[in-house]
Amino acid sequence: MSKMIEVFVPDIGDFDDVEVIEVLVSEGDTIGVEDSLITVESDKATMEIPSSHAGVVAKVKVNVGERVAEGSLVILLDAASVSETAEPENNKDEPVVVKEAQETAPAAAAPVKPAPAPILPAQKASPTINIDHDNFKKAHASPAVRKFARELGVDLTRVKGTGNSQRVLKENVQNFVKQALKEPAGGGASLGVAPMPEVDFSQWGDIETTKLSKINILTGKFMHRNWVNIPHVTQFDEADITELEAFRKKSNIEYADKGIKITMLSFIMKAVVAGLKEFPRFNSSLDVSGESLIQKNYYHIGIAVATPDGLVVPVIRDVDQKSLSDLATELREVSIKARDKKLKPSEMQGGCFTISSLGGIGGSSFTPIVNAPEVAILGVSRSKMQPVWNGSDFEPRMMCPLSLSYDHRVIDGAQGAAFSSYLSKMLSDVRYLLM
Repeated sequence: MSKMIEVFVPDIGDFDDVEVIEVLVSEGDTIGVEDSLITVESDKATMEIPSSHAGVVAKVKVNVGERVAEGSLVILLDAASVSETAEPENNKDEPVVVKEAQETAPAAAAPVKPAPAPILPAQKASPTINIDHDNFKKAHASPAVRKFARELGVDLTRVKGTGNSQRVLKENVQNFVKQALKEPAGGGASLGVAPMPEVDFSQWGDIETTKLSKINILTGKFMHRNWVNIPHVTQFDEADITELEAFRKKSNIEYADKGIKITMLSFIMKAVVAGLKEFPRFNSSLDVSGESLIQKNYYHIGIAVATPDGLVVPVIRDVDQKSLSDLATELREVSIKARDKKLKPSEMQGGCFTISSLGGIGGSSFTPIVNAPEVAILGVSRSKMQPVWNGSDFEPRMMCPLSLSYDHRVIDGAQGAAFSSYLSKMLSDVRYLLM
């Protein structure tokens, strides 16, 4: 006849009863002393109930959702083939929480209290808080491996076992953690998104593989981080730049002997600074906690420049203090330095707002990605002549498409629309820029 041992809930402190949130063993499992049997939770703490004896689990006497207290029966252990020396030496002279019993006639005597089980501090979250407990207990793994996985916060249902009958081993859990640590921060895995599949494109034809430039790689990571972490909204508008364009062309004729060519970008930078002064929230950044706004009292504008190796963003400082000709000269200089790879890191830092102009390339509109830690970015597309109704008839007007993307945590839709309309107003009449 099998030697059966009953294992009870020990002293659990000042709790009358607690809820079972996880059963960690199944019938047939071989467990050792101190292996966890169940996880219980009160309104103050989460704790695991360990076994005081080794053996094979013959019967699990509790279920998830039930409430247990000190003295509640947890499992029946078959200890017939387990050496009595499996018990820790420091327990030899102490009372145990077990009672020998026959399977057909379990004893009814009250158990003796064991030493109190350790209780986790109330403020410490359970490492298994994000684990699907219903599926976790079904995973094919020993109690020791289950305990190891819970300590690391690993969901065993996601670990591929290499033991007999695909049983999950300790080294499988370790390898799973190592692989997770290799994944880049902010990547798809942390968002619960399946990774992109690896595809062998050569199976369909001839291919060539080209290594991305360092700028491409860094820009990709930076933009991916911004897109994932910032709730983007893009406001589209058009600015009537008919008079401004006429003034620009006239000014370039006058500046021709000085070798200065003023582009539309210089005017747009001035309009943006006026907008930042009118709407200071656009000239701010969230602190790391996301709970405070850092207001800036300077006006440094980043300009996206396309180079053969990728996109860079040099920063023009103190735009509010420079003339249109100063800006035109500086824009030309930083563009040359960017394409010649001579920009210093300090020349690409400290921006308040970024402008990305595709006017010289084409397109009617696009959705630029906010250049964090800034909170907004302006996209400028190619201007074109369009018929505009003036109240009595249509007349040709030069219209410039604007795309304003902003961080919705800082700027709401009404502010975004107001800023975009203000830019259009500034650009519609050059006299506004002089006020």
